[in-house]
Amino acid sequence: MHPGRWTSTRRDVLASGLALAAGATLPGAAPASDRALIAISLDLEMSAQYPTRDQTHWNYEKGNLDTDTKRYAVEAARRVKASGGIVHFFAVGRTMEQEDVGWLRTIADQGHPVGNHTYDHVNVRAKRLEDLQFRFQRAPWLVEGRDPLDVVEENIRLTNRALKQRAGITADGFRTPGGFTDGLAAHPEVQALLLKLGFRWVSSKYPVHPHSKPGQPPDKDVLAGIVSAQREAQPFVYPSGLVEVPMSPISDVSAFRTGRWGLDAFLEAVRLGVGWAIEHRAVFDLLAHPSCLVVADPEFKTVDLVCDMVRAAGERASIVDLGTIARRVATLGADGTARQKKGNR
Repeated sequence: MHPGRWTSTRRDVLASGLALAAGATLPGAAPASDRALIAISLDLEMSAQYPTRDQTHWNYEKGNLDTDTKRYAVEAARRVKASGGIVHFFAVGRTMEQEDVGWLRTIADQGHPVGNHTYDHVNVRAKRLEDLQFRFQRAPWLVEGRDPLDVVEENIRLTNRALKQRAGITADGFRTPGGFTDGLAAHPEVQALLLKLGFRWVSSKYPVHPHSKPGQPPDKDVLAGIVSAQREAQPFVYPSGLVEVPMSPISDVSAFRTGRWGLDAFLEAVRLGVGWAIEHRAVFDLLAHPSCLVVADPEFKTVDLVCDMVRAAGERASIVDLGTIARRVATLGADGTARQKKGNR
């Protein structure tokens, strides 16, 4: 199995990840540190204002996925796999309460990892109960008298159990609902919680980047600023030993819902971001949501673009899951040099 090429089975993906993390070089392959690592990550949740702008009730029902969102996720997984790639999904635990979860099992059976996105889409950094989630503002008795961090822990544990019991899926990694400009740097208690629960990496950081006014397409300065922000979206290790795998700007929700961009503008931003990562042998983690893309990009042009760019890059880039990125950073460091500190394994 060639670590510089895409893989089609879960076993091959894991083997590729271990090879990349160890910096292994097979005959004819570029060293892992000389290869850009590109991820396609899709958060399985409902998005406010989709499919129409007046729909804000999803803030209270993030895990109540509609049929179109689930179909889009399945088709995106199929298309990327057919191109030789892999998608890293993150699931909200309440989705496992729905009547049918066979669609998610289909995704996992194809070898796509599914990570934990909390049960109720809670703010893991919340210090007050009312800041945890809209649901608990409407129904405060569900968490009354409890410590916010205890609620967060329960949300994460419930999601692990729900995925396993209902879909036979072991959660692969953790992504925080919402991205934070400094990740979890100022929240060592959350880092400690994730490590206690068995997670070795987190995806929580979403760097600051320039934006256009709502309804206006991005000009060259905005696009240049988004490309520049990719430097702040590179993975690293917190002092606790937890690996951070940031989300790369710009997300689909930020572009389409906040900026009200057209699809062509979003595709250009993605093209520039992925191109920068390939040029610098860096990391790019596409952050998107099927509930948004099913309206904004019904023809799957975004995932197709990423797959086409990585394929054209040949040995210079690979599509991998976030766990593979985390293993490379934990072993080699963000700059590709071997780490000496045992605590960062």
